[in-house]
Amino acid sequence: MLRLARYLKHFKLHVSLGPACKLIEAIFELIVPLVMADIIDNGILAEKEDVIWQGGVKLIIFAVCGLSFTLVCQYLASVASQGVGTLLRRDLYSHINSLSYKELDRLGTPALVTRISNDVNQVQTAVAMLIRLVIRAPFLVIGATVMAMTIDLKLSLIFFGSMVAIIAIMYPVMTATVKLFKKQQKSLDGISRITRENLSGVRVVRAFARQEHEKQRFEESAEEYREFALKAGRVNALLNPAIFVVVNVAYLLIVYFGGSMVSVDGLTQGQVIALVNYMTQISLALVVVANLVTIFTKAAASSHRINEIFDTEPSVVGAQTMPTTDNTAPAIEFRDVSFSYLDGEGAEKSLENISFTLGKGEVLGIIGGTGSGKSTLVNLLARFYDATEGNVLINGADVRDYPDKVLRRIVGIVPQKTELLSGSLRENMTMGRNDITDDAVFAALETAQAKEFTDKLDGGLDARVLQGGKNFSGGQKQRLAIARAVAMSPEILILDDSSSALDYATDAALRKALKKLDMTCVIVSQRANSIRHADKIIVLDDGIAEGIGTHAQLLRECEVYREICLTQYTEQELEEQEKEG
Repeated sequence: MLRLARYLKHFKLHVSLGPACKLIEAIFELIVPLVMADIIDNGILAEKEDVIWQGGVKLIIFAVCGLSFTLVCQYLASVASQGVGTLLRRDLYSHINSLSYKELDRLGTPALVTRISNDVNQVQTAVAMLIRLVIRAPFLVIGATVMAMTIDLKLSLIFFGSMVAIIAIMYPVMTATVKLFKKQQKSLDGISRITRENLSGVRVVRAFARQEHEKQRFEESAEEYREFALKAGRVNALLNPAIFVVVNVAYLLIVYFGGSMVSVDGLTQGQVIALVNYMTQISLALVVVANLVTIFTKAAASSHRINEIFDTEPSVVGAQTMPTTDNTAPAIEFRDVSFSYLDGEGAEKSLENISFTLGKGEVLGIIGGTGSGKSTLVNLLARFYDATEGNVLINGADVRDYPDKVLRRIVGIVPQKTELLSGSLRENMTMGRNDITDDAVFAALETAQAKEFTDKLDGGLDARVLQGGKNFSGGQKQRLAIARAVAMSPEILILDDSSSALDYATDAALRKALKKLDMTCVIVSQRANSIRHADKIIVLDDGIAEGIGTHAQLLRECEVYREICLTQYTEQELEEQEKEG
């Protein structure tokens, strides 16, 4: 948690002035028992009304002053805690966005959402309590003990004994709850994951009538969270009663020994009441300390989880300067590239020894069965992952040598899973660049065969897009995603099975429109018809390139490719295509 204390430097005034105000309020509170003792000894027992009235006025003044300083402290604590939360979320979100696919895959979306929301809230609460109570509570305990010593040194030993007993109770409780709160927060990640899956996949759940099954999954996860919360609650519940037992025993001892000392050692009745009041202040302060232990224990667990994100370094980091490129070099070149999602020796390779070149303006088709490594290959080209072995080059320079922003301008990609963001159509279409004109957007929509339905939208480019593009069909979302990538005018356009929801006529029209663009295209598809006219086709099977060549060449030389085509064409059609090629 100390590592996150760096955020407090932005609120130095609040962190210093807030506790100071609470300290002054605590001083007023410590004076109150002495005023009460004076009222009892010199006012009530001496039957002097003026002393009683003067003491009453003092108590009112102390109360008003204490309240005023408390309100100032509360305001400063609120500003500082919310400010720290805002800055922490900003930096955490920024760091998450710097992570590569590998780290995001490992951490998981639900865990990241929980940490940026719930865990940061725990830290915010700790900051507020730090300013409001961390100084005040110990000061009251120490101050009340010192004031008790000034009244009677012997009876003050009761205060020391009670504090030692309370600390002995608090330490094991704090140690036990830290572990439980960590498990509780981790369990909350599971609830977030299941909730997110159900909300994003509600159509699938209902299509297969799996509502009851999903309810059961959620209940099991919630039950696990409940168990950890109950265990932590049971341990934590021992704290306050144990403290009050110690405090009540201290009350009895003070009254018992104090009462006998009134007549023997010259202790006054008012002083005995003052000692009881100081013991009350200590007990209340220690209860606050016990609650602070719970709050800071939760915050410590949350801080550990937040720091785990900050400690995660991106495995893919862009260069700072532009590499030396070669205009005569191929647009894309893979040199003996292998890749594994897992680290270490013996890890299964998703791609193995892939080598090919693609000239500028040419079209590359990638085809293969499910899990053959098609998306992995284009993810290496876009540098969402780094190759485990070998080199991926664009214009003669390794993709590792390009700055991230430059590489994103060169390579435009339409992912396999289409995602549209909430906002306007224009905002979605201009995500890649801020200088994209409306004319460029319209041209991109026309290329992607999307203009026919976007022209009918109310508001045109200002039409609203719901979260995830839920107000569009699957085919419409794919065409909008293609238009978004085309609008960037990238040198290399990657279509990762992004026309699967399109009918054959629209798919053909799209490919024809893309040919008119001065772009190098990489098309991943399950349809042989979508890539048959490509300049070069790669056939992947279990991460290995079984064949590289044109459609006609592969029909003659690659058995895997021919088997794929036979699922989509007749033998006679393939023979005709082979002759044409």
